[in-house]
Order: sequence, then C-alpha cells, then structure tokens
Amino acid sequence: MLVQFCFKNFKSFRDDTILDMSATKITEYSDRIIDVGNEKLLSVAAIYGANASGKSNVIEAFRFMVTYVLESFSYGGDTDDKKSKNKRIKHTPFLFDSTSKDSESTFEVYFMDSEEHGYRSYNYGFTLNQEGVVEEWLNSKAKSAREYKRVFYRSPEGTDLSGLPTKSRDNLLVALEKETLIVSLGAKLKITKLKTIRDWFYNNNFANFGNQYENVFLSSLIPDGFSDSKSVQDKVVSYFSSFDASIIGFNVEVLKGDDEDRKHIKIDAIHRTIDGGTATIPLEEESDGTLKMFALYPALQDTLENGGVLFVDELNACLHPLLVRRFLITFLNPTINTKNAQLVFTTHDSWQLSNNLLRRDEIWFTEKDKQGISTLYSLADFVDEDGVKVRKDESYEKNYLLGKYGAIPILKYFDMFKEE
Repeated sequence: MLVQFCFKNFKSFRDDTILDMSATKITEYSDRIIDVGNEKLLSVAAIYGANASGKSNVIEAFRFMVTYVLESFSYGGDTDDKKSKNKRIKHTPFLFDSTSKDSESTFEVYFMDSEEHGYRSYNYGFTLNQEGVVEEWLNSKAKSAREYKRVFYRSPEGTDLSGLPTKSRDNLLVALEKETLIVSLGAKLKITKLKTIRDWFYNNNFANFGNQYENVFLSSLIPDGFSDSKSVQDKVVSYFSSFDASIIGFNVEVLKGDDEDRKHIKIDAIHRTIDGGTATIPLEEESDGTLKMFALYPALQDTLENGGVLFVDELNACLHPLLVRRFLITFLNPTINTKNAQLVFTTHDSWQLSNNLLRRDEIWFTEKDKQGISTLYSLADFVDEDGVKVRKDESYEKNYLLGKYGAIPILKYFDMFKEE
C-alpha cells in the first residue's frame, strides 16, 4: 500500500509536495481505516482544485516516477547512440524561474508490501537532472522494526550497495549507466530485493480521461479473458447492471487481420427490447458514460485483485455523481476491497463533498498562486485565517464553493462578447 508520495520541482510544483495516505487522528469513519503492519492507512484520496491548478500534475508526477522505474534499465548506452539517448523520458521541472528550470527534480515513495511478504515497509526515491540520475536510495524495515535500514545509496560521491547480495554488486556497477536506476537494472538482473520494488510500481494503474488520446486507447482495452470466457463477460454484465440494467450480455467476435499475431475484437452490447426480445448495439455506439465505465473495468479489476493503487484523472467526467459515489464505495468497502487497494483521483464533482462520504484527510486541494506555483494540501490540515481547523460537522461543499478552503477559480464575466 502507498503510505506517502513526495516530489519536488515537477511541472507546476516547484517546492516539496506530499500526498499522504496515512490516516490522521480525526474521528469520522474510523471503521474504514486500514490497519496494516504498524500503519493506519486510507484507501481513497480525492483531489479538488481549479482548472490548471495542478491536480493532474500530482498524478503525472507519480506516473513519471513509475515509468522511469519500469523502463530506465534500457536508457543510456553509447552517448553517440541518438536512438538510445532519445528513448529516455525527461522530466519537466518548474520553468517559471531561472533557478528551478535548471535544478534537480526529486521523486520519493514510502510504501508497505503485502501481508504475504510480512508487511515490510520501504522508502525509495531518486533525484534527476537533465543528464540522468543524481541520487538514488532504498531503505527498508521489517514490521517489528522501528527504524529503516539502508539497502543502497547512490550519489555523485559514490555508490553504497552494502544491503544487496555480494555477488550482485559487481554486476550492477559494471552495467549501471548515469541514466539508469539501480532498482530498474537490478530487477532486470533478477536481484530479488530490487525486483520487489520494481514489481510494486508495476502493480499500479492509471487512467487519464482528460487526455483525448489516452481516452481512445483506454476505450480499446478489454478485460483479461473477455473475448473467450463467458464467466468474464458475465462479470462485466454484472458490473454494468449496477448502473445500467439495459445491457444483459455481449456478443464478442474475434477478427483476424493481415497480421495473424494480432487479433481484433468486435463487441456488440445485447439489450432487452420492450417486447421481450433482444437487440444488439455496437459497443462504440453506447453512451460516453457507458464507454468510460467499460474502459475503467480492466484497471479496476486488476487493482482490486492485486491490491495496487489506481490513479484516475477526471473521474467525474461523463459520470453521474451517484455512479462516482458507487465507484468510491467499491474501495471504501472492506468486504469488496479485500486486498486493500487504493484510489487516487482528481475531480470537479463537489457533490462528493456534501454527502457524508469522505473523511477530511481523504480530501485534498491544489491551488496555484500568481507566480504559477502549485501547492497541495489536505482538508484535515487546512487552517483558516483565525488559526481554526475544519470541523467534521461543516458543510464541506458549501464552504469550498464559497472559497473558504481556497482551490477555486477566480472568475470574471465573459464581457468580451458585450457590445460596445
């Protein structure tokens, strides 16, 4: 489970930023706290804020970290190899001051492994500049331990691999490039401790419905086994029936293209007609909301089955607030979410603030100042001008829309259309 994500100097976030999934000592909904190891954690974090305030950049920062961990073993090589050099993804620092745009960016996580691995905790992070990795560190501790122990530390002054098997150290040092992470390379070399870290990152899912290209890509994905398993199709029908009872089944046809190794899937949704018969509609002709829920299913299934983290940008887009609520309850209900999966999402749906659904420490805000610098803060930590924290009996939605918590747009009338 994700305990904490920290980053600095990434896109609109210039300064140290922390998304903390640890439960605070507030009293509401104490039954939903996940008590694992020595940690008390939350399963949901909802991020609110004005357009262009940095909401999406919080998720993009984590996504960048995941991508770099999973792929950096292939970065580097001969400096004259332009293909290899161009393959490396480069971070985008805060560009609106002369210092930050040339400074390093930092990404760090604290997370806890599963019960079968003894709820071991890890602290892993790295610092990058435009040339590659500047620092990288990994620390771990057992469930019963009080302090973290170093597994490795890398800096310009040298690399300490003392927490790794002796026979693995030389292989790492020989193959390590300045653009490559030790964790990424070590997992490729099948070093167990490092593969554990890499696998945790691999176990997370992303869905960005604010990106039209990714939206198209997500809508083309189908659940594992959907094309040839009636039981999988029945599960998807059951999933749809929770918000649209008109879909009672699917016709799935596997079409082979010119390349025999690539299969194309034709999906028709089966609807019951008013006279008791059935009618089929191509899935792509269903409503945007239905298509979005279909696109979410594979990531939702994988996250719940494997206990990872699902990051969704603009969860509320095309979905009714009651359906968004049902989606959140899937993660908040321990009888469904048996693997302690977590959901981090951005939204403009203020109704979720008014329905006694979220704890104050599950509600986060992003705000951008006049210099273009974004900040991230929790409702549980928010303090007003008089130094008073938010009470649990306040109307969160009303106060948010009134601007009491910040993180709302400063609006003007569209008077550019007014006739002179």
